[in-house]
Amino acid sequence: MSFSPERVTAITFDSYSTLVDVTPETFESALTSVTDEPRSVARLWRRRSLEYATVSNDVGGYQPFYDFNRAALEYALEVHGVDVTSQQLEEILSVYHEPEPYEDVRDSFERLASAGCNCWILSNGDPDMLTSLLKRVGIEDFVEDAISADEVQTYKPAVELYQHAAARTGTPIAELCHVTAGWTDVLGAMNAGMQSAWVNRAGDPWEAFGEEPNIVVEDLTAFVDALLE
Repeated sequence: MSFSPERVTAITFDSYSTLVDVTPETFESALTSVTDEPRSVARLWRRRSLEYATVSNDVGGYQPFYDFNRAALEYALEVHGVDVTSQQLEEILSVYHEPEPYEDVRDSFERLASAGCNCWILSNGDPDMLTSLLKRVGIEDFVEDAISADEVQTYKPAVELYQHAAARTGTPIAELCHVTAGWTDVLGAMNAGMQSAWVNRAGDPWEAFGEEPNIVVEDLTAFVDALLE
């Protein structure tokens, strides 16, 4: 199904990987002091943190995302035979509070706010993580609020979180568009009844599994152009 801007009355945005750069390469510098394989550790760390959150939906093991992030880092370091102190572990984890925003983000949200768009954040991140992120990116004045998976203790791509977002925004779910860089997040939003925009900054092919996004954009600027045209 193609993108229908006229149906959109509210927009939800993923946070990590969509607004800020959390590719493994961005965390290498935090790991170079403890391992000779920082990229390999960073990749396993990021992958496992997402897997822990997703699996917890099915096995009833909810924990705040930051706790999963810590556990995933501990696992990645152990796999690579790296011993760290508690202080070193916390110092590495702290980079999640200082991710670099993509250059197009603030201008895009400013344009949406000027056009009167109803914008929200919908994220697996903990409330404290999201508060820190919004301040760092500088968009707190342009969004209504941040909706955290912690509010329902269920992570994406479970349908319950997207339904909760519709309730929080006071918007029929069919009138929501979810903007995200995560392919599983695209599928989760569409499965719940939202339109979904895939932010494909890397120019990757779409997955060989699942329905295609309503729209694919190279960055948030392109999404705003498509929405407001």
